[in-house]
Amino acid sequence: MQSLTNKILAFKKSSPLSYRMLAYILLCSSLFTLFAASIQIYSDYKQDISLVDERLSVIETSYMSSLSRSLWSLDQKLLQVQMEGILNLPDIVHLRLKIYPDSEITMGEIPPGISVITYSFQLKHESVEMYELGELTITASLEDIYAKLKRKVIVILTTQAFKTFFISILILWIFQYLVTRHLGTMAIYARNLNINKLDTPLKLDRKEKKDHEKDELNEVSDAINQMRIQLVKDLERQNKDAAVIKKLSLAIEQSPSSVLICDDQWSVEYANPKFVQLTGHSADDIRGMHPRDLSDAGMSEEENQRLWENIQNQVKRVGVWQGEMHNTRSTGEKFWEQVIITPIKNNDDSPSNYLIIGEDISIRKRYEQQLLRQANYDILTGLPNRMLALDRLKLALAQARRDAQLVGLMFLDLDNFKHINDTMGHDAGDSLLIEASRRVSSCLRGTSTVARLGGDEFLVILPSLDSPEDANQVADRILATFAPPFNLNGQEVFISTSIGIALYPTDSDNSSNLLQHADAAMYQAKSKGKSAYQRFSPEMKENSHERIQIESRLRRALELDELQLYYQPIVEAKTGRVVGTEALIRWNNPAMGIVSPDKFIPLAEETGLIIPIGNWVLQTACRDMKRWQEETGIDFLVAVNVSPRQFRDASFVRTVLDALKTNELEPKHLELEITERLILDDSIETSDILRTLDKHGVRLSVDDFGTGYSALGYLKSYPFDTLKIDKSFVQDVINEAEDAALVTAIITMAHSLGLEVIAEGVEEQEQLVFLREHNCDCAQGYLFSKPVTASEFKLWLTENHKRTA
Repeated sequence: MQSLTNKILAFKKSSPLSYRMLAYILLCSSLFTLFAASIQIYSDYKQDISLVDERLSVIETSYMSSLSRSLWSLDQKLLQVQMEGILNLPDIVHLRLKIYPDSEITMGEIPPGISVITYSFQLKHESVEMYELGELTITASLEDIYAKLKRKVIVILTTQAFKTFFISILILWIFQYLVTRHLGTMAIYARNLNINKLDTPLKLDRKEKKDHEKDELNEVSDAINQMRIQLVKDLERQNKDAAVIKKLSLAIEQSPSSVLICDDQWSVEYANPKFVQLTGHSADDIRGMHPRDLSDAGMSEEENQRLWENIQNQVKRVGVWQGEMHNTRSTGEKFWEQVIITPIKNNDDSPSNYLIIGEDISIRKRYEQQLLRQANYDILTGLPNRMLALDRLKLALAQARRDAQLVGLMFLDLDNFKHINDTMGHDAGDSLLIEASRRVSSCLRGTSTVARLGGDEFLVILPSLDSPEDANQVADRILATFAPPFNLNGQEVFISTSIGIALYPTDSDNSSNLLQHADAAMYQAKSKGKSAYQRFSPEMKENSHERIQIESRLRRALELDELQLYYQPIVEAKTGRVVGTEALIRWNNPAMGIVSPDKFIPLAEETGLIIPIGNWVLQTACRDMKRWQEETGIDFLVAVNVSPRQFRDASFVRTVLDALKTNELEPKHLELEITERLILDDSIETSDILRTLDKHGVRLSVDDFGTGYSALGYLKSYPFDTLKIDKSFVQDVINEAEDAALVTAIITMAHSLGLEVIAEGVEEQEQLVFLREHNCDCAQGYLFSKPVTASEFKLWLTENHKRTA
């Protein structure tokens, strides 16, 4: 019994729907069976009762006449026989004959506790008249009927119960096969359905049906599969939306700009990490605050309130506000921020939130200020630059016109600054400029202006002068303040300045001409020995004009083939045999004639023309050298001077090698003469260029040794082959013991370093004899030949070769 109960409970748990269906089938079948059986039993019961009533009626019909006769004749024995006959009939259990008037005969016994039916009829005798003899009451028992009914009820209920049970089981099996198992499959599929199994459709274990044959299960399974497909599409769309949302979220999170999102009441809801990093405010601390509480720009509370009211009104009216704010970090530090504020609108175009994007522009602001300062001030010295100086000059001239006063304009140029820059390096040159600007400024009163025009040029504006002598006094003070030495990198250097002075309105009434006149006066001061000042005079304008003409014509000299190379031989001191020649440039201009190199080379250096001119010299010298070798067969070299600016050109090494390659000249036949001041610029670039040239076999020579700040250590560090003694020492070697000792020392030092020595400017035989006695290797000068053209040098070369052979 317990096992059956467990099985029923297990069935109820595993198939609740089938269990309930079975219960409902059993209940409904039982009720229907009971109802049908009741009707049948009741019908049978009524039929049996009817039979009993019919039997009693038959007794009345059959026995009433004979009993009436027996009673009339008082035949008691017959009467008893008749009554016994009646009692023996089915279901009759008791008879009671009531004889009028007062006698009674009973027969049989009524069992206790059983249902009975009584039936009575009158016994009459009819002769002349009707006589009532008595009344017979028959009692019929229903016990057999009830027993039969009970048996019938048991049979019917048992039969119906078995029939109902088996029909229920059959219906349940059919239901389970056709419905429940598919519902279970659907349940399992739905229970196991997840985003990882959406590719697997629901399939029922039943035959596929056509569309018009599909039943409810097909509709349910199709609906589930459609739901699955729709779910896949929804997930794909959701994933895409999530990816977009994540991308936008990451963009805001990782944005290089600070982002604040406020609600429609301007309360902060969100702050990205950049905002926290930029301002120092915690995202949790500022949540719910108004942005104006975070934009303390040093204004009063009322001004801040008014600013944000204007911002909110403009955002509401225009849809955007952008501008710059001078905000404060949580630490109190000020910073500039570029801010853009826009609304985030709903579908009905009403703002749901407000987006505030900020970018730290403090660096840009500093750059703008720096650019503004750079546009008007010199970066190195902090003095006004040319633009600001000219503006101040125009203001000073305008003021002088109103007040009828003089304005002095002074143009200053440092003497030999290029030499300092080339020999001691640019850092020393910058230090010199800074100190020079300080010294000039110390000589001026508050209303005067000192400006740096560029390089080593300065401009001094002297407004409201009473007399021209006032400008002279300022110039004297400036020259005096340049008298003490400058300390550059621990070394004392004496630098002077040349000053040109022009006056308004005496020399000119406009700023441009006044500046040109001061510049011309400055060049005049330089030409007269430097460290002086010079007032402008009309003839200076002609000199300035000449300088402009020289520069203009020099720019076209290469195109017009006006440049020429002259050559001066270098000979072996002991034998007089030619060992080389130095290429010397000349400029033959049709209008100016032969222009001295001292007059146009510095200008070429200043303007940068020295680079194309130097390239031309290299190409021409290598071409002439190759032709001489082919025509004479004499083995010697050509020396070419290299200017500092040419040497520092980025393509210098390539230019040298291209000249050798183009003219098919071996590198050993080319020697580059480098000034002493250039090698004192101890830089990586200088060292790399020298070593690269030496690596390719180009010879290197130190020119004009002894005229600058000689540093013997550089001769040891760099790969030089030759050292040339400046002619200023050679000229007085016979007459001046100091020069003789110096030349001797230079020769000895150079030989100890493995360098050959060439003496320049040898013009007398005694000088050559001295050089031979002191083991000087080579000599160069007018004693052997003056500089000549290439064709003339070829003739000299041939004669020298014959003479020394």
